[in-house]
Amino acid sequence: MTSQRGVKAVKAKNARRKMDKTHWLYVAVIVAVIGGAAIGLMAPEVGKSLKPLGTMFIALIKMVIAPIIFCTLVVGVGSIAKAATVGKVGGLALLYFMTMSTVALGIGLLVGNIIHPGAGLQLKPYEASGGAEENSTVKFLMDMIPGDIPVLPTLVLALMVGFALQSLGKAGEPVLNGVKEVQKVVFKLMMMIMWLAPVGAFGAIAAVVGATGWAAIGSMAILMGAFYLTCALFIVVILGSILRLVTGLNIFTLMRYLGREYLLIFATSSSESALPRLMAKMEHAGVSKPVVGITVPTGYSFNLDGTAIYLTMSALFISTAMGMPMNLGEQIGLLVFMVIASKGAAGVTGAGLATLAAGLAAHKPVLLDGMGVIVGIDKFMSECRALTNFTGNAVATLLVGKWTHELDIDKAREVLAGRDPFDELNMEEDGHGYGASAAAEGTAEDAAAGTATGAEGSAVPAQDDRVPVTV
Repeated sequence: MTSQRGVKAVKAKNARRKMDKTHWLYVAVIVAVIGGAAIGLMAPEVGKSLKPLGTMFIALIKMVIAPIIFCTLVVGVGSIAKAATVGKVGGLALLYFMTMSTVALGIGLLVGNIIHPGAGLQLKPYEASGGAEENSTVKFLMDMIPGDIPVLPTLVLALMVGFALQSLGKAGEPVLNGVKEVQKVVFKLMMMIMWLAPVGAFGAIAAVVGATGWAAIGSMAILMGAFYLTCALFIVVILGSILRLVTGLNIFTLMRYLGREYLLIFATSSSESALPRLMAKMEHAGVSKPVVGITVPTGYSFNLDGTAIYLTMSALFISTAMGMPMNLGEQIGLLVFMVIASKGAAGVTGAGLATLAAGLAAHKPVLLDGMGVIVGIDKFMSECRALTNFTGNAVATLLVGKWTHELDIDKAREVLAGRDPFDELNMEEDGHGYGASAAAEGTAEDAAAGTATGAEGSAVPAQDDRVPVTV
């Protein structure tokens, strides 16, 4: 037992070391944003001249949009099929996830149309800014970055390939596994690009503040404040009401029960880091192991309420800031696209930005040049996205358990009231972890194995002592 604990301690230490890398990136982005804003205010012309830094970073993101969309949708179509084959649990979970994602996207659009974030900024595409474009060094560096691939044809092709692989059955599994391996490379590339986020954020913020002064800072603050408030209301009003109507449980007692997990997510800006603990706590709260083993991993790829709100609000912010507001038809088209594309926005740092870029490219490619401002404040919104996604998955697990009669409601009330506390010390040793729940039921294991859509870190393998960390 001592040796096992020693191994776990070493792995936990390694996990903390990995998480520290994201902390450094987070700190670097904050410093870059502050530095860029300061230069934009004190030396506006210098700030404007730094715009190519943000433009080049966005070009790098545009470069990987098509591969990310292709891989995540091909694997995602197969994952939906696998999850649905486990029967009532998988079908109900997927139906609920698609419904709530659409609701969250719609709420983001509604709030964005009410507050009109970005109004008055008058951002302009890089090519229209003049001056810097003639710089031979900037032109040379821009020419080094591969051009982006059209998004809509990629989306159609990915869906067709995904359905074709479904029709092949077992014969298509080697190809699907090959796409998963390519997906790992694409996501690794995306993570490498994200380490340049401080440079991109510095140039983008310096340029926009240099051009518009304090108005840019005020607009970004309004967007962040509105996003936080919208997520809070979504959790309390929407999720809380559904949870109360279906199970009779209180959303605030559930949030108190998950308090330690919230702290972990806040520290890492990733809900994936709390995946094993969520599964253990949902089992302790009275949800059966098969339901937990299917619903939670599937939800980590398909139930991203916070990310959905972020996508539509950010898209409206950019379109308004660039003086190209979307009409109702364009907004509905954006919503439909995001319903599909948001399923690939989990499990890797920066995938949310890539999905946002894909949505803009599918409607108005010129809007991509306004994404630099979002890069600067994306990290400030990442914790709220992760907390909202995590809470949505906890609520979904209780709801699916209730609908399938796999929830001990009396046990849940005792646990959430604090009369049956969760045993923190025995979480890993008594089989509460993900590996145990998945191994307990073959269907749960199969479902969990098939739900890692675009996120190898979203559903970890069946090992009790592994802690998933998004680097």
